[in-house]
Amino acid sequence: MKFIKKMKNQKGQGMMEYMIITAVVGILCLGAMNQFGTSIKKNITEMKAKINNEIKI
Repeated sequence: MKFIKKMKNQKGQGMMEYMIITAVVGILCLGAMNQFGTSIKKNITEMKAKINNEIKI
């Protein structure tokens, strides 16, 4: 009987759902950075070089 009452207790369910969604979003962001990180780093390096060349003139 006590077990059934504990199973129906939904305190903290919203917080747990929020934590799960946050974890999934974090994992997706890590995956995206892993996939696109090198190309983004290359583009930033190229932009930095162009800016430095323009400033030196």
